Amino acid sequence: MKRSPDFMKRKIGTRYVIVAVGKATKRFGGMISINATGAAIWDLLVEDMSEDALLEALLSRYEVDCDTVKTDLDAFLTSLKEVGAIVA
Repeated sequence: MKRSPDFMKRKIGTRYVIVAVGKATKRFGGMISINATGAAIWDLLVEDMSEDALLEALLSRYEVDCDTVKTDLDAFLTSLKEVGAIVA
């Protein structure tokens, strides 16, 4: 999966958001507020990556147990898929 070219990450002050651009604004007119970890995941999705590869990248970057990372990653990816921000 990788990020859709119809969505972009922006930094507003100290916060990050993902917003739709172009024709995607007709389907999704809001913003997704993300933290620094979400921003890191978004940056990793510039290239096609499997969920397992994302999981490994996060486990090597953060000192968190695998089950917690997997649960949080699944929830985050689901929310991005629901609005079309990532493509399989």
